[in-house]
Amino acid sequence: MRKALVVAPSWIGDTILAQPLFARLHERHPGLVLDAFAPAWAAPVLARMREIRDVIPNPFAHGEFNLAGRWRTAREVAREGYDAAIVLPNSWKSALLPFLAGIPRRIGFRGEARRGLLNRIHALDATALPQLAQRYALLAEEIGAAAPAPLAAPHLEVDGDSVRATLAAHGLASTSAPVVFCPGAEYGPAKRWPAAHFAELGRRLAEADFPVWIVGSARDAPIGAEIEQRSDGACRNLCGKTDLGQAIDLLSCARLVVSNDSGLMHVAAALDRPLVALYGSSSTAYTPPLSQRARLLSLDLECSPCFKRECPLGHLKCLNDLSPSMVLESAKEALS
Repeated sequence: MRKALVVAPSWIGDTILAQPLFARLHERHPGLVLDAFAPAWAAPVLARMREIRDVIPNPFAHGEFNLAGRWRTAREVAREGYDAAIVLPNSWKSALLPFLAGIPRRIGFRGEARRGLLNRIHALDATALPQLAQRYALLAEEIGAAAPAPLAAPHLEVDGDSVRATLAAHGLASTSAPVVFCPGAEYGPAKRWPAAHFAELGRRLAEADFPVWIVGSARDAPIGAEIEQRSDGACRNLCGKTDLGQAIDLLSCARLVVSNDSGLMHVAAALDRPLVALYGSSSTAYTPPLSQRARLLSLDLECSPCFKRECPLGHLKCLNDLSPSMVLESAKEALS
């Protein structure tokens, strides 16, 4: 393998969990040129991975077919002369681009109607490989080989000048080391710790003289504003005021990150920040942050993980009953 293209996932967290695969590809193929085909919103993450040379924007919305557009994009990709493609999403549309681009080796897992589109198909033993990162990393190996172990830890590069510019743009002190809250979760409400709980935690941290910043996307702005209001201003809401690149800069400054199971949780882990990760409907076994500095909190109720976007029982006890006091205790351990 000399020059390869990774068809990346749509989720930011999954993209970070793919980095051990990228590291393994370079380990197995010295001198490899590795590019990624990814949605524009994931580009700032991939741009901070030393394993990725370039990011080709994926212009297609979720579920969009647009055969003519895919054909044009494939012709552009074909000019790069890739000799291999690794397809991480399981949809047949994801496997279409490398096929149309005429990339000789097209690697991935058996998925929906992909035979023919892929010609190096791995079988997945979900019991042997419970973690998504392990499954991705298997795609670097020959068919039938075992997955590499241990996995390389994800790592995002940070530029000091960019961090200073981000802090200045938002009037933030360059000397403060804040606790950063990440209260969003794109998947749905069943992965979001209540705003009232974040606010209570923020008040108690502020009493101990820790500055608290709230970081997230524009979609998280309402919950960020609610936390700020409920905390009586102890937390500063920055949700929707940064792009993803700036959010990465801010997270790199954190003395501690408290986050739902989300893309920013994985960003914090890849920045090697002390982390308290809060789990509700999702599984600590499937997508844990790959960091020795992460503490995972889950009540492990009988009904969880249910993997639902909203609580099917209507009570969300997996997160409502995860009290601010419990999270504060774990935060104190991380801070010490």
